[in-house]
Amino acid sequence: MSIESDTPEVTASAARLGSTTNDDPASLAPGADAAIQELLSFFRALADQSRLKIVGLLSQKPYPVEQLAALLGIGESTVSHHLSRLSDAGLVSARAEGHYSVYSLEPDAVSQMAKRLLRTERLSELAGGIDTTTFDRKVLASFMGPDGRFASFPAQEKKYLVLLRHVLKDFTPGVHYSEREVNEMLKRYSDDTARLRRSLVEYGFMDREGGGRDYWRKEPVAS
Repeated sequence: MSIESDTPEVTASAARLGSTTNDDPASLAPGADAAIQELLSFFRALADQSRLKIVGLLSQKPYPVEQLAALLGIGESTVSHHLSRLSDAGLVSARAEGHYSVYSLEPDAVSQMAKRLLRTERLSELAGGIDTTTFDRKVLASFMGPDGRFASFPAQEKKYLVLLRHVLKDFTPGVHYSEREVNEMLKRYSDDTARLRRSLVEYGFMDREGGGRDYWRKEPVAS
């Protein structure tokens, strides 16, 4: 148990813990797919040098297609195509002036769209449908035997933390435990209860007082 390794033989627990992995991008949740499509539409509208130049020119003042084409040195039909893409993304608008359409940038729309699409909670939707526990389950499958006890301790800290988080689930927040009670609970996973108990405190998962006579789970627990 004292020998550390990151490549133990995969035990029968691998089949039990690793059988439900979901790495297929096509399995993203509908909300995530909608968020991705909206972001793609926004970025694709700007993912062109000529369209970026058009945005730059329109940020100064409104322009008709003919003038934009002359300034950029490209055909009017090409400018119209670019403006159509920018308009579809809500970045520009047009108003009629005689026989011409004059295009203007929608600065507020650009700012609001960027804030809305790129806010942290919206970006998190992009990971919808992805099983974020895959790594933890693979680590547990590698280091935990079919009896639920640890076959060895991983040398890599990030993997060792997975084991500690798994052990921590047995401790109820707000409940205080004596050292004897802690050892009894940890013995379900390893005979080296001293190491696990010490690590839970050192890594900030649990706290103690009274020289170790009183232990409790700290909240929140970082994943």
